[in-house]
Amino acid sequence: MSRRLDQRGFTLLEVLIAFAILSVAVVAVIQGFAQGLRLLKTAGDHQQAVLLADQKTRELVIPVEGREQGKEGNYDWERVVTVVPAPDLARTQATNKWRIYRIDVKVNWGDKRGVEIVSLRTSAETPNTGAPTSTVVTTPSGAPRTPGVLPQTPGMQTPGTSTPGMRRR
Repeated sequence: MSRRLDQRGFTLLEVLIAFAILSVAVVAVIQGFAQGLRLLKTAGDHQQAVLLADQKTRELVIPVEGREQGKEGNYDWERVVTVVPAPDLARTQATNKWRIYRIDVKVNWGDKRGVEIVSLRTSAETPNTGAPTSTVVTTPSGAPRTPGVLPQTPGMQTPGTSTPGMRRR
C-alpha cells in the first residue's frame, strides 16, 4: 500500500485552530448579548424613573412652595416647588396676582443613577388671602380630597408596582 500524496482532508492542527477561532467568536457573541441585556435593564430602569418623575410633577395640580420626598419601589424621589421671581408680572393689577412656580423632581435609584425633571407652572392667587386659587375638589364617590394632588384612579399604576392578576414582563 502506498500512501497517496494528493489525499484531501484536514490535519489535526488545522482542526484545533478552527475550534480555537470558533470558540473566541462564540465567547464574543455571548458577551455582546450579555451587554445588550444589561443595557436593556438600565434603559427600563431609566424609563420607570422618568415616568415616576413625570407622575410626581403632574400630580401637583395647585403648586404650593415646599419640599416633599418619598420612596416608591427601588426609587427615591424628591419634589421641590419654589416661586420664580417675575418682575414683569408685578407691573399691573391684573397680572400682580399671578405666580410662576418651578417644580423640580429628582428620582434616584441604585448607587449613582438618577433623573431630574424641571417644569414651570403658573397659578393665580386670590386677592384677599394671597393663597393659590382652588375649587372644592371631590372624588367620584363624593368624598373630598387634598387639593393639589391627583387621586389614584383604579387601574392606574405607579411605576414599580403591579396589580394582582397582572403580570409584569
